[in-house]
Formats: sequence, C-alpha cells, structure tokens
Amino acid sequence: MDTNYLENNYLTLVGKVTGEKKFSHEIYGESFYIFNLSIPRLSGNNDIIPITISERLIKEDTLQEGKKLLVKGQFRSYNSYENAKNRLILTVFAKDIVELKEDEQEEENEIIRKETITNEVVLIGFICKKPIYRQTPFGREISDILLAVNRAYNKSDYIPCIAWGRNARFCQNLEVGSQVKVIGRVQSRTYEKKHEDGAVETRVAYEVSIGSLEVIEEKNDEKEIETQKQEAV
Repeated sequence: MDTNYLENNYLTLVGKVTGEKKFSHEIYGESFYIFNLSIPRLSGNNDIIPITISERLIKEDTLQEGKKLLVKGQFRSYNSYENAKNRLILTVFAKDIVELKEDEQEEENEIIRKETITNEVVLIGFICKKPIYRQTPFGREISDILLAVNRAYNKSDYIPCIAWGRNARFCQNLEVGSQVKVIGRVQSRTYEKKHEDGAVETRVAYEVSIGSLEVIEEKNDEKEIETQKQEAV
C-alpha cells in the first residue's frame, strides 16, 4: 500500500507562546528549538504542547511570550535514553507557522479564526499493542491505544491515543496490526511517577484524545476498502 506521509499525520494548532524557546538539536547545520504552545480547551483549562521548530521558520520576535500562533505540522515521537531506561518523547514538529495579531488586521484575523480549528490532529496508522479497556469508578469507559504511524525513511512515530465511551468499547476488540484513522486533539495531562526509592516525580504526558475513529481493512488482492466509523460520544 502506498503511503503519503503528508496525509497520514497532520495537525493544526492555534495557541499562545508560553515560556522561552530552548535549543533542541542540530542536523546538517540546521538548528532546531523547542517552545511551548498554550491551547485553550472548552472547559477553560489549557493544554501545554511542546513544539519543535527549525530556526529557518523563526523570525526575530516570532516566539515571544504571549504571541498567538497558527501552527501546522505533525505529531511525532522519538526515544530518549535516560538512566539506562528508554522513554518515549512526544512533540509537534512544525512545518509552518503564522502569527495571528491581536490588535492589527482584526478583520482578517477573524476570518482566519473562523476557518481554523484550534486543535485537530489526523493520524492513519496501525494498532501496535492490544488496546487497554477500563472503566473509571464513575463508570466512564476508556481505552488506551498505541498507534504506529509511518514516516519517511522507514521510520515510525508511536502515538498514544485515548478513546472514550462507545469508541472505547469498540476499540477494546481491535487486533494488533489493524489499520485505523483517528481524528482528535492533542492534549497534555500531569501524573505522578513513583520511583523505586520512594520518591515521587510529577511528569507531563501527551496523547491524542480521539473524537472519531475509522477502521481500514484491505481485502485480498483487490485492496477493497471497508470502513466502520464510530462517532465520538
């Protein structure tokens, strides 16, 4: 099956720069930086999402605290080895950014805001671990999914996703190797990591909260595509 790597992993985020950019790494003389983007939820809380960006996309004052940006790119992962342990690191890789000015060109920005979804990610990938289904003490259904999304040069991004309600119940029966398309939003959440010495460390996890899910099945040599769509609760 041919893969279009620009179509199986893409996202759009609109938020405000929080904190200062930090140097990440350099490849073939091109420097990359990481900064955080604060994206409001409907609940009134904010998701704080790390963005990796090339120096070639940054103007002098682009990443100043409080700047409102439209970011388009991909949700990616890489492995970090810390204290002889492997840890999955997630970040948004920016391919394009646009500054949305608050005071100037208000009419033009209003059009952009109406046409732009503030937090949406689309992924097409393969289930690489058996989904974990559970219920909260209040009876809410949840499934944890790890999605392998192909990238160019024989690489893959491993993206944790979380499904709710009917989607969660449906996902518990998905087999490893099933190809799925998910549409959702990138979210951040804090949790506590307990170490062997008893110390407790507060960490931040990033994942895709699934809004809709579609199963893609290839049949025989005819590559006939069947889909089953489960809408978000």
